[in-house]
Amino acid sequence: MPNIAAARGLLNSADVLFTAEQCSAAIERMATDITAELGETYPLVLSVMGGAVVFSGQLLPRLAFPLDFDYVHVSRYGDKTHGGELTWRTAPKEDVRDRVVLVLDDILDEGHTLAAIIDYLKGEGAREVFSAVLVHKVHERKAYPGMRADFTGLDVADRFLFGGGMDYKGYWRNAPGIYALKGH
Repeated sequence: MPNIAAARGLLNSADVLFTAEQCSAAIERMATDITAELGETYPLVLSVMGGAVVFSGQLLPRLAFPLDFDYVHVSRYGDKTHGGELTWRTAPKEDVRDRVVLVLDDILDEGHTLAAIIDYLKGEGAREVFSAVLVHKVHERKAYPGMRADFTGLDVADRFLFGGGMDYKGYWRNAPGIYALKGH
């Protein structure tokens, strides 16, 4: 368990990159774009646990079309600050064969997790796979050159981020905005 005073100090000293209002506006724009693209497809929407839970909870009520919802639990981080080996904890319970699938995640950093999920879904027979991320971290270390989600809320510099579903050592996923550690 973190030291509560230290955790609060971390939040108070962090740089606010995007306020809760700016995040909400980005999610609203994404919902409009996703509705225009997928509104007639009755997609299966998959939330990547645990980071995408905050983003998914804000995006789903704004999608103005019927959909199925499920989740996957795949991680490279756990409570660490650097990615490691990919671990599948929960695959989709819904059959993806011949479905349009939308994968929701909190951040596209290097993209190895998102790329593995998309490859898995295609291998299981998904007709088409789309991705949506709240945050796209701008750098050249992507899983493949030029990697981007189909729908992106916010582009951010290559810093250590938390809030909006992203965590720092397991805490502050619930921070009301997107923050960066001072000096990182």
